Amino acid sequence: MLIITTVISILVISVFVSLANRILSFTVCPICAGVFLTWVGLVSAHFMGYSIDLVVPALLMGGSVVGITYQLEKKFRDSSANVLLLWKVFFIPVGFVVAYAILGQLWVAFLSGVTFLFLISFALASSSSTADSHTKATGDIEKKMENCC
Repeated sequence: MLIITTVISILVISVFVSLANRILSFTVCPICAGVFLTWVGLVSAHFMGYSIDLVVPALLMGGSVVGITYQLEKKFRDSSANVLLLWKVFFIPVGFVVAYAILGQLWVAFLSGVTFLFLISFALASSSSTADSHTKATGDIEKKMENCC
């Protein structure tokens, strides 16, 4: 029965977010919001003492980890393929550990994992902007050489 409630929750939240996107100055993925808010609600209910089968929010949390990775990957598309793959190799498993830490109320592991995810993502973003500046500088030099003679 919980899975039916979960699916309905995802659908209802997704519809509301889709409607809200028409008004907001930014857009939010309706399905991502539906999945995220549903598992947050299920985990919150569990913490408040309700009997929740934690398999259901765990499934949704795994989807959120992969979805976050996919969304961030779009931001880092200028990074080399090897660096991006290495980032994903760390991001997804550590994201699963963070999700597990939430369910197990292991707050030190949660904070450590989130900090690690932030740091590796920040490092990748920094390397992307450095690569962009190198590419731009190379392009500028090539243009100057073409216009030279």
